[in-house]
Amino acid sequence: MKPRYLISMLLWTTAAVAAAPPSAPRPATTASSAARADTSYIDAHGTAHVTRVVPVPKTVSAEAQAMLAGRLSDASSNDSIAQQREATDAWQAGAAKVLLKRYPVTVTSTRIADVPVRVVTPPTMPESHRGYVLMNVHGGGFVVDSGSLTESIPLAHTLKVRVVSVLYPLSPEHPFPAALDAAVRVYATLLKTYRADHIVIYGSSAGAVLTGEIAVALKQRHLPQPAALGVFSGFGDFSRAGDSMALFGLNGLSGPLQPHRSGVPLIPEYVGKTDPRDPLLSPLFADLHGLPPTLFITSTRDLLLSGTTLLERAFRRDGVPTRLVVFEALPHTFWNNPNLPESREALATMATFFRTHLRLDRR
Repeated sequence: MKPRYLISMLLWTTAAVAAAPPSAPRPATTASSAARADTSYIDAHGTAHVTRVVPVPKTVSAEAQAMLAGRLSDASSNDSIAQQREATDAWQAGAAKVLLKRYPVTVTSTRIADVPVRVVTPPTMPESHRGYVLMNVHGGGFVVDSGSLTESIPLAHTLKVRVVSVLYPLSPEHPFPAALDAAVRVYATLLKTYRADHIVIYGSSAGAVLTGEIAVALKQRHLPQPAALGVFSGFGDFSRAGDSMALFGLNGLSGPLQPHRSGVPLIPEYVGKTDPRDPLLSPLFADLHGLPPTLFITSTRDLLLSGTTLLERAFRRDGVPTRLVVFEALPHTFWNNPNLPESREALATMATFFRTHLRLDRR
């Protein structure tokens, strides 16, 4: 089985943050590099390759400008999901090696509530921090693990708090609500050891979507909410594609140029037979009153910019204390690139928000 459009774009942009794929025989047709002469052409198969010119802005760091200037192909991936998983695992292993040099931690594997997890522990942890934990639900389009290490290592080291990253069952083998149920089981088990107000749940991309779903599920199941949530480049509506998804695709900022078909749910492999407007699947349609303070982070070239901001507004309308941070010009989950000053700023923003709501600064 080959990954569909949104999955392809999510995986494309995540990997592209760290490294560009090999260049094609002809010039790549993305808008990531500086304005240039028209290199449009029609290939031997009759496909038109149209040059789009969105220049690299000078409003970001030199490191970000260099990343954005890379030429990245619009071509759709022909890799199977198995191949995508193999490639993503290799990418994350390499990224983790880089991160561990900068943010030393210990990573162990175990199971909680019969769900595989990674436990990321800082080398030094104040005694007063031992009663706190962050629960990460990783990104990866619901089909791969593109963040259980990269999303957990920096925060565990920075906050000096243990992180439990949930390796939830992946689609298409396990459609909704398998991942959600697994994550809720892990959280419910953590509650036997940690107070709810000593826990934070967060995730990027697919993990950001799951974070919203988990909060709604906890409310429906009458389980206590955590101290805070982190929704980083996500969305809360599987029934409709946001404006940024189409806009950024047309401008070469989101990978394969394929329009989302109206009437087809986003990521159907994950949605399965569930109504895309089910409030447990799509929190945009849920009653969000009583959810904990939530940090939303996105960026102006994030294909999920619309999804993130729409969900933040829904949270805010229902009285949830929110903070929305939008970074200039950067792509989907740019914080996976540890070399960007903006990534370090995003990490500091996450750490400060979580520290404040866990009240670690008072311990």
